[in-house]
Amino acid sequence: MNIITMLAELRSERERLAEAILVLERLAAGGQRRRGRPPKWMAASAASAGNNRPTGKRRSFSAATRAKMAEAQRKRWAARKKAAA
Repeated sequence: MNIITMLAELRSERERLAEAILVLERLAAGGQRRRGRPPKWMAASAASAGNNRPTGKRRSFSAATRAKMAEAQRKRWAARKKAAA
């Protein structure tokens, strides 16, 4: 392995460690729980850790099911309109 390549890898590892240390120091400094959305620096580190949500295509309704749902909604709207009048 080339010495220059090894040095480049060690420097990149040092940068990753420095960033990890900085994140841990920030977490330790903010001891109390925060309300609301996490800061951008925290969200970026959490996103790099990986997302646990499953991915995949959502299931869709068939045309017949959509037609039934539309008809039921029309009935609800008609009943509401009749009650309001």
